[in-house]
Amino acid sequence: MRVSRGTLGDVTSRSGRIALIAVGVIALILGGVWTGQGMNLIPGSFMTGSRMWLSIGLILAIVGIILIWLGLRRPGHGRTSR
Repeated sequence: MRVSRGTLGDVTSRSGRIALIAVGVIALILGGVWTGQGMNLIPGSFMTGSRMWLSIGLILAIVGIILIWLGLRRPGHGRTSR
């Protein structure tokens, strides 16, 4: 008998996939705003022109893209049955 462990890349329920997509979209939007502020494109904040917020924003945006991709993947994609 094989026991399957749940991982972030192994979300099969519809509600779990929707949650991943929602969190991913929020992370992507926040990452985009923080990147824009760090690049001095969005003025009016203490983050404006700060390289630290540019880096944090890029990382968060990449995490958001990964979460969206994981949520949009079809369940069972890439698995082989034994």
